[in-house]
Amino acid sequence: WWRLYTKVKPLLQVTKQEEKLNAKEDELKAMRDRMEKMQGELKEAERCLQQATDEKVTLQEQLQAETELCAEAEEMRMRLATRKQELEEVLHDLEGRVEEEEERCQALLQDKKKLQVTIQDLEEQLEEEEGARQKLQIEKYTLEGRLKKLEEAYAVMEDSSGKAAKEKKALEERQAELAQALAEEEEKAKHLGKLKAKQEAAIADLEERLRREQQMRQELERAKRRLETELNDTREQLAEKKAQVEELQQQLQKRDEELAQALLRCDDEGAAKGQAQKAFRELEAQLAELQEDLDAEKVARAKSEKLKRDLNEELEALKNELLDSLDTTAAQRELQKQREQEVVGLKRSLDEEAQSHELQVAELRQKHAQALEELNENLDNLKKAKATLEKQKGNLEAENVDMANEIKAISAARQESDRRRKGLEFQLQELSVKLADLERARSDAAERCQRLQGDLDQANGALEELESRASQAVKSAQAFETQNAEVQELLQEETKQKLALSSRLRQLESERTALQEQVEEEEEAKRNLEKQIATLTQQVAELRKKAEEEGEVAAQAEDARKRLQKDLEAQQRQIQELQALNDKLDKSKRKLQAEVEDVTVDLENQRAKVSELEKKQRKFDQLLAEEKAVSERLAAERDTAEREWREKETRILALTRELEERNDTLEELERSRKQLQLELDDLVNSQGTADRNVHELEKAKRSLENQLAAQKTRLEELEDELQLAEDAKLRLDVTLQALKAQHERDLQARDEQAEEKRRALAKQVRDLEAELDEERKQRSAALTLRKKLEADLQEADRQMESVNKAKEEAVRQLKRLQGQAKDWQREAEEARGSREELQAQAKEAEKRAKLLEAELAQLQEDLAAAERARRAAEGERDELQDEIASAAAKQSLLLEDKRKLEAKMHAMEEELEEEQSNGEILSEKIRKAQAQVDQLTADLAAERATSQRLENNALVQERQTKELRAKLQEVETSCKSKLRTATSQLEGRLSQVEEQLDQAEQEKQAAMRTIRKLEKRLKEAMMQVDDERRHADQFKEQGEKTNNRMKNLKRQLDEVEEECSREKAQRRKLQRELEEVLEANEKLQSDLNAARSKLRRT
Repeated sequence: WWRLYTKVKPLLQVTKQEEKLNAKEDELKAMRDRMEKMQGELKEAERCLQQATDEKVTLQEQLQAETELCAEAEEMRMRLATRKQELEEVLHDLEGRVEEEEERCQALLQDKKKLQVTIQDLEEQLEEEEGARQKLQIEKYTLEGRLKKLEEAYAVMEDSSGKAAKEKKALEERQAELAQALAEEEEKAKHLGKLKAKQEAAIADLEERLRREQQMRQELERAKRRLETELNDTREQLAEKKAQVEELQQQLQKRDEELAQALLRCDDEGAAKGQAQKAFRELEAQLAELQEDLDAEKVARAKSEKLKRDLNEELEALKNELLDSLDTTAAQRELQKQREQEVVGLKRSLDEEAQSHELQVAELRQKHAQALEELNENLDNLKKAKATLEKQKGNLEAENVDMANEIKAISAARQESDRRRKGLEFQLQELSVKLADLERARSDAAERCQRLQGDLDQANGALEELESRASQAVKSAQAFETQNAEVQELLQEETKQKLALSSRLRQLESERTALQEQVEEEEEAKRNLEKQIATLTQQVAELRKKAEEEGEVAAQAEDARKRLQKDLEAQQRQIQELQALNDKLDKSKRKLQAEVEDVTVDLENQRAKVSELEKKQRKFDQLLAEEKAVSERLAAERDTAEREWREKETRILALTRELEERNDTLEELERSRKQLQLELDDLVNSQGTADRNVHELEKAKRSLENQLAAQKTRLEELEDELQLAEDAKLRLDVTLQALKAQHERDLQARDEQAEEKRRALAKQVRDLEAELDEERKQRSAALTLRKKLEADLQEADRQMESVNKAKEEAVRQLKRLQGQAKDWQREAEEARGSREELQAQAKEAEKRAKLLEAELAQLQEDLAAAERARRAAEGERDELQDEIASAAAKQSLLLEDKRKLEAKMHAMEEELEEEQSNGEILSEKIRKAQAQVDQLTADLAAERATSQRLENNALVQERQTKELRAKLQEVETSCKSKLRTATSQLEGRLSQVEEQLDQAEQEKQAAMRTIRKLEKRLKEAMMQVDDERRHADQFKEQGEKTNNRMKNLKRQLDEVEEECSREKAQRRKLQRELEEVLEANEKLQSDLNAARSKLRRT
């Protein structure tokens, strides 16, 4: 019974141990199932994350498209702003033309008023002139109100543009933050994709790359030295340009001070002009009073003339009675003497009245001459002031031209330096990328060499182990040949494994040339290993069944099973270690891929910005050409206005000469009248002593009285002519004042334009200084780009001649550079930050690579005894690499989609801004066009009124010519011998009147032509206003649509970001659960190992 007990007791313990093992195996299977489920959930979460990233990329593409549209809208806004400036200039031109037309109308009115006869016509014309002056003042006030409204609208537009710029900056910052977050999330996938791409290269290629790397490093060092020398040269040039800009700024300040002084002088002259106008109005009031006195004197004179005619009639009656009765009494003679004495007294009183009237007229003439002298002095002073102002203006314009040329030269040099800087930055980026690629390739080659060497050592160790196992298996097979056929099958399987291991060794040796074949063979080895494990488990089960029958055979089978179990445990540990190592390598690979892709994205962004800047430059060139055309047109109009002013001055001088000639003729006629009056007095005095020749004397007296009446009528006509001449002189004075006012308005408008140009130039200079400061800051970040500037400097030497020719084009780029300088600075700072981050990441990657190399060295020592586990781990690694490759491809697609979305968003933003600016500019155009239409209608009404007045004046002139012809005939019949000179003068005057009538007819035709032109322009303006209204409505609709699209895209982008954050959180949760499952698996495995060790001890 003792023998039986000793044989049965171990068998009982074996059954208990098998039950425990079965329980542990069931737990292990449950944990594996759970782990597979967790892996499936993890894959599902990754799929959801990939889908969310795809959606995010699409939304980013849409956002980029919207930004591009917004950029186009901004460009459209700039174009409309230039169009607004052009329309403002056209408005100024139209105002100048209207003023010229008004001047012509005034000149025509003045020419026609010379032929008016009565004082009533003169008063009507004076009233018309006063109404015209009031209209001009009203128009001036309306224009000033419109100008104020335009300035307010311009200020509102500037505020809106500032707000839009701030919103654009906020959106760009938000976009940069999103891009950075996305880059951080995509670093892992990128890193893994890059590592996989690098591991597919061969060792021979790596050796060649090492040699090439050494050559490239030498070339890079040479290029670096060149770039350093070139950068020093460019810095020196930049310092010189900065000094030039400072000098230009000082000159501009001096010119500003001089211009302010000139404006003060203009104000003083304007005040003096106002005082002169006030004095002129006072003189006009005095002249009106004198005119009233003159009218009263004329009435009194008419009464005295009437009394004189009555007395003459009585005298004639008395003389007739004397002739009829010569033999009357002495009483009748005494009565006749009394009557004659009365006639003499009346004649004397008439002479005294005439002398007093002449004295009054002389006093009036003196006063009028003094007023004219004062006005002429004021006019001379104003002319001198105008000449000085024109000289100062010419000097300022010349200085402005010189400064503009210098600014063009500076901007051209700056543009050339920017181009060279961009080229050097691009070359530096390429060199840095190449250097990073070479360093990574070298590190990858070293790692592969070490890895392959470790794999070879592991394969040799595994072969030796397998050979030892094969010898043991042969021995066990010989022992079990007679006992169990199934054990023999096991030995055959072990020999098959030996053959597989030998073939695997050959495959590892060929792995140096073809890594892809090795991956496939490792997958096959993994499948074979799984099959072997399955067969071994089946064999263990069969051996357990037969253990009851054959104890000794069971003990040997148990030993073989334990060995297999140990191998299985070792392989599982190796699998876990390899998985951990693979995870670390994947993380490092993702980071490196993310870094490289960030660099490529930044490079593409820089290229896109360069293309956009070139587009803006071309548009600015077009705008500058249009501005030049407008300035040339304004200069031509200024020349025509000056020419017309000179012509008007010559006409004024001719009229003054004509007035002097008429005064001379009037004086001659006055002398002849006095002489005739003396002759008449002599004849009357000699009447008392020549009673015998009374009849003859009466006849002579009658003839002399007739001559006296004719001379009186002639005197009246001459006085009327004198009055007309004085009226013409007054009209000339009025027109002269109007011309002076118009000239002053023109000078003021030109001065305002010069002031605006000066302010614009000062603003441009300030912007240039700010840009130069920003460029100076940017130059400090380009120290590493000096090496390749020698070639660029040679090109710059060749291009200096073309730059001198292209100075005019540099002004076009000023406005564009003002907006771009800030963008460049911000981009340079971002690039600098990204470069520093890349350098830090590269350092971290090197540290990680060193740590990984140390860990690999340790792992290679541990993997020497685990060939089967290595095969399984390599198979899993290959699967993970395939997944990583697919993930990398998807990530690259996502990046491309992201870039497209960003470009689209940028375009939409530009289009939105441009459309908004277009809407504002179109509304401004509509307002200006409406004002222009109103102005044209007013001009048309004024032209019609002037044409009507010209017709009336022509009728008056015709009537006056008829009257003058009738008078001429009367004068010819009365006194042909004595008044031939007067008739010749009247004929000359008649010819002048006829010439003036012809001129009036021609001017009337010209006025009708201008009226037709104005009507045509009015129609065109109305059509243009309608078109601009339609365009404004269209742009408003497009702006609303783009705003809605932007809002939708932003909302979708926010939703995608929320989904990404949720997916990331879920992914982290799954990873934590997976780690917990793995830890539980490790615990179970350790428990299983402990149980097995206990079984072995028992």
